[in-house]
Amino acid sequence: MTELERVPPGIDPSVPSSARVYDYLLGGKDNLAIDRAVAEKLLAVAPDTRLVARANRVFQIEAVRHVAKLGVRQFIDLGTGIPTSPSIHETAREVSPSCRVIYVDYDPVVRMHAQVMLADAPGIASIQADLRRPADILEDPHVTGLIDFDQPICVLMVGVLHFVMDEEDPAGIVGAFRERMAPGSYVILSHAMAESDPEAIGQLQMATAGTAAQGRFRTHEQVLRLLDGFELIGPGLVSVQDWHVGPAEDHIPLLEGAPRLLIKGGVGRLKA
Repeated sequence: MTELERVPPGIDPSVPSSARVYDYLLGGKDNLAIDRAVAEKLLAVAPDTRLVARANRVFQIEAVRHVAKLGVRQFIDLGTGIPTSPSIHETAREVSPSCRVIYVDYDPVVRMHAQVMLADAPGIASIQADLRRPADILEDPHVTGLIDFDQPICVLMVGVLHFVMDEEDPAGIVGAFRERMAPGSYVILSHAMAESDPEAIGQLQMATAGTAAQGRFRTHEQVLRLLDGFELIGPGLVSVQDWHVGPAEDHIPLLEGAPRLLIKGGVGRLKA
């Protein structure tokens, strides 16, 4: 069977997907030739990007575990990407089996995989929606039926807001979710940084220009502004490989020094 025959209906195999590029960087197999081509162009100038992708995933899992230990039992994962184990619900339920999770992605390939993975799983749902339209997510019956917005929640925006252009109002997107959060809620966010190597930024922008995978690299200050209304916990907004809570000797970073493609992450608690 050729790759074109394996492409789900509605997918243009000539257009890269951020979820599938990320899947390839993580060593997954749910990607197409166009996704691998984008990733390889980036790897040619920033060969440590595979480790950065892994570090981003480790950050996400450690942050979810920490927030669950703080007592949060509801999670909304925006831009979830191709399902990877350990998943968000697997991680949160290690802390408490009562944790509930909503997975959100606009990519039909992600939706297809999530439906298979989550079939008949109680307390977990997957919806196909675009975080650029937060009201569609917040009003979705799967969300309102599973998430109690009168109780603390955690919203994950890991590796996704850099795909939202300035004119699409990323701050407004974060704000829409912040306004629905109860006291004691958290946000987990990571973002590609403008302080990355210029050649790496250039290669990625050329390879993805005009597609849904194009990125907007933002400065440290610009990302902090996206977190207005939240108080950063732990080490603050730092490189994902450096984010850690607990004793320093328990943390072994995947990378030493600054990678050419810099991604920073942080966890914010809703201010009273």
